[in-house]
Amino acid sequence: MTEGAQHFLDSFNDPDAVARYTDGPRRFVPGLDGLHRMTGLLLAEHVPVDGQVLVLGAGGGAELKAMAEAHAGWRFTGVDPAGPMLDLAARVLGANAHRADLIEGVIDDAPRGPFDGATCLLTLHFLPTEERIRTAAEIRARLKPGAPFVAAHGSFPQGAGQRERWLDRYAAFAIASGGDPAQVAKGRAAVAAHVAMLSPEEDEDVLRRAGFTGIEQFYAAFTWRGWVGYA
Repeated sequence: MTEGAQHFLDSFNDPDAVARYTDGPRRFVPGLDGLHRMTGLLLAEHVPVDGQVLVLGAGGGAELKAMAEAHAGWRFTGVDPAGPMLDLAARVLGANAHRADLIEGVIDDAPRGPFDGATCLLTLHFLPTEERIRTAAEIRARLKPGAPFVAAHGSFPQGAGQRERWLDRYAAFAIASGGDPAQVAKGRAAVAAHVAMLSPEEDEDVLRRAGFTGIEQFYAAFTWRGWVGYA
């Protein structure tokens, strides 16, 4: 694990940070609820009504809750390296918690499946390029042939002068969404120092090199992008 990824994992194991997590992503990620809804719809194009879905980076539980409520027959395997975030996911799922097997770990700790579909939201940007490719390939190896995979995470132009401009926009959106300016500034600094973002073109190539086909971008919102591809 890189120093940057460890920095954020440590924060996700901090009880105070976990207690604040539920509101955080909505301040930083434009259209988060819509992203969750679109994710379920893209999966449902191929996942049967009684399908099994792998969710990598399941901590917090927001996407699990959205998919569980919209697709009553699906069951989920959620994997996350932060135990406290999985505890939060179980609480967020509420009455649907029995439909999700929650596993503390990384992709290597996930069952082999095969699954009918998979998601990885707001997670892959924590990994360096080669580890992203390996992780995405391990997800693909756990999917049935042709099964959909939805990925969405931080991804924006990384050229000279572009990275800082887009990070400023990332912070400006969070402040406009009600974030405390001092806390947002700390978050921006942490991302700038510890997260090795890729450009959208590089991120799409990660999925291609992992073996996914039919890759389409379906979501673009300031510093965030989302794709669907098929095993």
